[in-house]
Amino acid sequence: MGHRLFAAVLPPRGAMAEVARAADALLAVPGAERLRWRERAGWHVTLAFYGDLAADQVLALTGRLAEVARESEPFGLRLAGGGTFGDSTLWVGLGGQTVALAGLAAAVGPGVEAHDEYRPHLTLARAPRPPVPLAPFAALLSGFSGAGWPVERIVLMRSENGRYTEHGAWELGVR
Repeated sequence: MGHRLFAAVLPPRGAMAEVARAADALLAVPGAERLRWRERAGWHVTLAFYGDLAADQVLALTGRLAEVARESEPFGLRLAGGGTFGDSTLWVGLGGQTVALAGLAAAVGPGVEAHDEYRPHLTLARAPRPPVPLAPFAALLSGFSGAGWPVERIVLMRSENGRYTEHGAWELGVR
């Protein structure tokens, strides 16, 4: 049986609490009750998605993630702004050292294809069909700016039935 895995950065509790307050304010927007809000305990910033992997592939992947983590230095991020992916996904964006984040995502790939732009984000909600207009939600998030925090580790997450569990973690810059 395979493991549906992805690499991620997990914002600290304080950053999550800031986003939670911003998300709570969105619940008053008409249509909010129709959105499929992501479980807050599972909020994360995806670096790369691997899909279903066999045990031997997981072993090779964990070795590669450990190596990337050793060779990478911690850097600063903050959750900031918001937007949508079409009419399907509402997200909070990132600010700070996003070039370092994109470099980390490229190093732990396979993530996006070379022709795709890495769009770091934290998914808040998905829209149903027929869709709920997401522009009013994104507009309210446009001024959101959380406090900065250090990215100090890469986490390998397992996805099962919409729930995420930590499969492994590696500290950045620890040799």
